Amino acid sequence: MSLLETIFRQILNGLQSGSIYALVALGYSMVYGIITLLNFAHGDIIMVGAYLAWLAMARLALNPIFAVLVAVLGCTILGMAIEKVAYKPLRGSPRISLLITAIGVSYFLENAAQMIFGASSQSIPAIIKLRAITLGGVQIPGTALVTLLTAGASMAVLTILVNHTRMGRAMRAVSEDTGAAQLMGVNISTTISFTFALGSALAGIGSVLYSCAYPQANPTMGAMLGLKAFVAAVLGGIGSLPGAMVGGFAIGLAEAFVSAVGLSAWKDGVVFAILIVVLLVRPTGLLGKPMHEKV
Repeated sequence: MSLLETIFRQILNGLQSGSIYALVALGYSMVYGIITLLNFAHGDIIMVGAYLAWLAMARLALNPIFAVLVAVLGCTILGMAIEKVAYKPLRGSPRISLLITAIGVSYFLENAAQMIFGASSQSIPAIIKLRAITLGGVQIPGTALVTLLTAGASMAVLTILVNHTRMGRAMRAVSEDTGAAQLMGVNISTTISFTFALGSALAGIGSVLYSCAYPQANPTMGAMLGLKAFVAAVLGGIGSLPGAMVGGFAIGLAEAFVSAVGLSAWKDGVVFAILIVVLLVRPTGLLGKPMHEKV
């Protein structure tokens, strides 16, 4: 394989994983933009989505299309339930209370999954069965192509929804100034619930795409994925939707090229090294808004 083909393959691998990170990072950014909460349980919602897909296909023998719908719908309902039960009662509390609650919810979901499904990994049947496409001597797996197209379509729909719909305007208004938005007639509770539902639906899509690339479900699979998506959100600018997309693809490409040079054991360390550098050099991220303090 030539150097050019190797570079092309690594870019493709990076874009595939980066698109999944971007989808998850979008959920982080939306929730943070609305209620300034770092929802560390977001990665575990992806884990639940993977188990739902496994149950639908391996236990109920459903068609993969129905398995996808079950995973996305289940994640959406779970995200809304978490917001209502765990976060809504603490809406007026200090941020640290919400953060501790989010970590608690994350551990609860992981331990509940371990108690129900066991600690061993469950093999997920193939959700997408497409032939590889050969382009310039390089084979592009069907799963990679579907992942890129699905992630791109999801991001496009999200952008249209946020920028050109009434609920999107409400989300942006609450993000800018909650008090002023409430005075203008915006239903804060409905907007926050919709944001959680939307972010969890993206997590459900991400769980399906992740299961296509890595067809196994285990109780802790969402922990590292969620942390990497958080790094992507910080890199792009936490609270910025375009920033989450850019950060996700950047993290995916960074991992791919670190693995390509023979340092695959260090790819997780490189991700967190990027987080440290960003916090030191540009805390607001690549596309984040600059913060001004009054003195």
